[in-house]
Amino acid sequence: MKTALWLYLFLFLAFFDLHAQYPILTPFAMSLGAGPAFIGWMMGMYSLTHLPGNLLAGVLVDKNGSRRYIVFSLVAAGILLLLQAYAQLPWHLLVLRAASGFALAFLSPACMTLLASLSSDSTTQGKYMSGHGIIHTLASVVSPAAGAYIVHKAGYSGTFTTLGWLLIATGLMALISVPKHAPARALASQPQPQSEPASLKPALPSGKQAGTSRRYYLLPFFVSCSQGVLFFELPLSQGQDGMVSTGVLLSLMSLGALATLCLMFLNRVSPSGRIAAALLAMALCFFTLAAFTTVPAGVVLFLLGAAKGVLFPAMASLFISLGSGGRLGRTFSLQSIAMSLGAFAGPVAAGQLRGHVSPYFIAFVLLMTAILLLPPRSISRPSVYHPGLNNPAA
Repeated sequence: MKTALWLYLFLFLAFFDLHAQYPILTPFAMSLGAGPAFIGWMMGMYSLTHLPGNLLAGVLVDKNGSRRYIVFSLVAAGILLLLQAYAQLPWHLLVLRAASGFALAFLSPACMTLLASLSSDSTTQGKYMSGHGIIHTLASVVSPAAGAYIVHKAGYSGTFTTLGWLLIATGLMALISVPKHAPARALASQPQPQSEPASLKPALPSGKQAGTSRRYYLLPFFVSCSQGVLFFELPLSQGQDGMVSTGVLLSLMSLGALATLCLMFLNRVSPSGRIAAALLAMALCFFTLAAFTTVPAGVVLFLLGAAKGVLFPAMASLFISLGSGGRLGRTFSLQSIAMSLGAFAGPVAAGQLRGHVSPYFIAFVLLMTAILLLPPRSISRPSVYHPGLNNPAA
């Protein structure tokens, strides 16, 4: 538990730092002379360079543990933020954001693997993942508005310098406090949970099982696409002088996520129901943003955040079930790759099509496609994956 608390502290500081940039990156790029299409590529490039880092992280985290990669990600990203304070041209920002994408690609697989390895009990793992979501959301509640406020007081250069030193300090704290190896490699030896599913394996060829499992990586791809569209369009719709309003709206979305993440009893509901309801609710929120402009954006974003608070812990439980002993790093790496591809495709597509269709409608179509391609009720079939996933007593 001590390791989890330290990790939650570092995650809070890191997420605070990263989310504080969301309302200011687009106005900063516009101040350097970038247009909407270039901004879409800039945001997408950050996610595209996640891919080589994710591929390396999947193998290296399983082999060497999480600590060194957590420290590397935080310190390297902090140094790049210090350099970002001196960007003078749009391509400077593009290069630095691409480098940041690679550096931070190690952080999520390393943190999720370390959290998941702290216990062998599926319910406890679900609580750890919910705690991760709560910490992430708490940081994102205050950080967008805080980032916009810091820019208002200190300017872009002062803001990036402050955030950069914060990340470096967090990385040094992690070097001292995070253990070299997880206290218990519980997931590497789960005789009880793994023995029951083994009896079901002959009923389904291994190749079909693996292929079926891979289909679920489309889920984070479509969700990340829709989030990329939101982070691209929201600052543009508020204008260059709307940093504060953008920050407030993003904070409202995080408050909505916090409201549902605190409902711990949802961990006892099957992921199939949570995923289906959350995807539909998110899709309807994006449709409302695209078609009903008279509805207050703050209300819609609060509801969108509430749906995200239901969806992400359910996805975490899903991918824990897909990762067998000693392969959690690879599993979370593939999840991060899917999310990186989505976060690249979303802003780029929105930047190219913004003159023809509302980007929010693009996000609506993506989420509805996710529902059609990934029927959530198939998650509960024991032949597809871990039968204990939908068992509250597991």
